[in-house]
Amino acid sequence: MLEVRGLNAFYGESQVLWDVSLDVPAGSVVCLMGRNGVGKTTLLKSIMGLLPTRSGRVTFDGTDLGGRRPEERASCGIGYVPQGREIFPNLTVQENLRMGMLGRGRPGGNGDPLERVFELFPKLKVLLGRKGGVLSGGEQQQLAIARVLLARPKLLLMDEPTEGIQPSVIDQIEEAIERIKAQGISVLLVEQYLEFAWRLASAYAIMRKGTIVSRGATKDLREDMVRQHLTV
Repeated sequence: MLEVRGLNAFYGESQVLWDVSLDVPAGSVVCLMGRNGVGKTTLLKSIMGLLPTRSGRVTFDGTDLGGRRPEERASCGIGYVPQGREIFPNLTVQENLRMGMLGRGRPGGNGDPLERVFELFPKLKVLLGRKGGVLSGGEQQQLAIARVLLARPKLLLMDEPTEGIQPSVIDQIEEAIERIKAQGISVLLVEQYLEFAWRLASAYAIMRKGTIVSRGATKDLREDMVRQHLTV
């Protein structure tokens, strides 16, 4: 579904990504791990087209995305849930969700699309008239995920979905990702909560200093690798 090959990205003259290569197979969850500041968010932004790259290639569902703007990549079927959620704080929950529906690039689906996301996050239905900015962190995260799902993505990029979230909502988000995966949507998950990542992801990639230093099946991730690259 997603192939990243030899990606190099800079902020000004400072290189942040160094020849990064990564695969996300169709229908899988791949967890991208690493300490803060190693380039995980930069990689997601580069895949989404929010940060220009100097060299390398991003191929999505067989299509080279070189030169395509973020909105074009979204129309192709890539959804992005950024770190910090970035919902519209002055719009209501319903208005935020309607904004997500504007990005629909793919036909398909039966019934009311809002009802489908309410099946994943029932609380949003109760909060429809509330402004996004007054929601709790967990409610905002659910809204951010639901808004992206309304565009019918084939690939979901998720950046730290459990950050600052209470345990009960983490469980709901985990269940939602499981159901998303069951629908055939691929997920590239940036996550530092290792137990959460291990339960969801079939494969992992570890970043260090802007490059991938280890990858493989999650079940094969060794304790010494966790200590070396992930623990603080």
